[in-house]
Amino acid sequence: MTKRILVVDDRNELLHLMRRVLEDEQYQVSILQEGKDAFSRVKNQLPDLLILDLKLGDISGQDVLKQVKSDPVTADIPVIVYTAAVLEADEVASLIESDPQRFGNVYLLRKPFELQVLLDKVEELLE
Repeated sequence: MTKRILVVDDRNELLHLMRRVLEDEQYQVSILQEGKDAFSRVKNQLPDLLILDLKLGDISGQDVLKQVKSDPVTADIPVIVYTAAVLEADEVASLIESDPQRFGNVYLLRKPFELQVLLDKVEELLE
């Protein structure tokens, strides 16, 4: 069965690059440029994996992450979060460490990262 991935990022060019790369690996990919709609989209689609930028224009990716992990319907969906912002990366790393029960299936990638690193993590999470 084809695994479904939702990618949320406010940068259009990155969204389309990630979609192309993931579709080349035979994943079914949805993209979303509006962070404010991310939680409702996750809850409606129930993707097998969420890939989430922490720096979204209209809402913090961290807030989206907390919403997803607080809802029993979406809490088990693995999430890859990524950012270039050191402070936000450290905050999410602390969040994961402080509550491994809730955030145990959240993985942090710091930009810049190699696409192969992302693909390896996606494959590992979706096996």
